[in-house]
Amino acid sequence: MQFLHTMVRVSDLDASLHFYCDLLGLKEVRRKENEKGRFTLVFLAAPEDEARSERLTAPELELTYNWDPEEYTGGRNFGHLAYRVDDIYALCQKLQDNGVTINRPPRDGNMAFVKSPDGISVELLQKGDALEPQEPWASMENSGSW
Repeated sequence: MQFLHTMVRVSDLDASLHFYCDLLGLKEVRRKENEKGRFTLVFLAAPEDEARSERLTAPELELTYNWDPEEYTGGRNFGHLAYRVDDIYALCQKLQDNGVTINRPPRDGNMAFVKSPDGISVELLQKGDALEPQEPWASMENSGSW
């Protein structure tokens, strides 16, 4: 398992970039605009992690800016932790066998979401290429929120 990033939602991207980059000294390493989803993702790395981030896309801070205004309450501004895993199906099965709800099953063989006992969302991403879709995951519905 490898730690990838922590995601926080931001309401003012420019103010957040000023804080994280200009004041704290993080570096923007990549940006993704998604017009259909109406959001921007900005990935930041600490100066000593910049080369590693470019090579491994980790460890990073992901700023998520939703274009439509939203008030973040109850910790909604904190998004999730993300980990790259060797076998997403095996890990999801282990978690499920131990009573963990798979909130967003790995239908695509690539991504799943679960929650910690304290309700923190954890994103699981398949290492390398996505695995071939397989049951029971391929037809499993989402459960709750993540």
